[in-house]
Amino acid sequence: MAKTPDFTKAMQDMMAKFPVDTSSFQDAFKSQTALGEKMAKVTLAAAERSTEISAQWAKDTIARMGELTASKEEPSEYAKAVSDFSTAAAEMAAEHMAAFAEVAKKVQMDTVDLMLTAGKDLASDAQKAAEKATRETQAAVKKATSTVAAKV
Repeated sequence: MAKTPDFTKAMQDMMAKFPVDTSSFQDAFKSQTALGEKMAKVTLAAAERSTEISAQWAKDTIARMGELTASKEEPSEYAKAVSDFSTAAAEMAAEHMAAFAEVAKKVQMDTVDLMLTAGKDLASDAQKAAEKATRETQAAVKKATSTVAAKV
């Protein structure tokens, strides 16, 4: 019966000839987690500010509702109260929508800034990795050629 050869040692020897530097993977992971953390901070700050705007809008509306529901002596005062409430509601809507727009604008600017920074960091890391790979390849080629030359 034929026995299957064990290639474990051969594979280990072959893999040892191709060393892999995992530090670049670790650096990339760290960069990605740092970017994720910064993006989360931007998102959470926007959510917090949006909540504050919504709460203020609700408070302002409720305060105006108190004026609207107050008892009036003349029927025309009710019409005026509704008109005043509608005008105030429209003004509040414009103010609060502008505040939401400012939050969105800040998030957009912060995101673009983070992406530009991440792009520069990525380009720098890629350049360093390429330079290191070039140096290692040149050293391996020199070693191989000197070994071949010594045998000849």
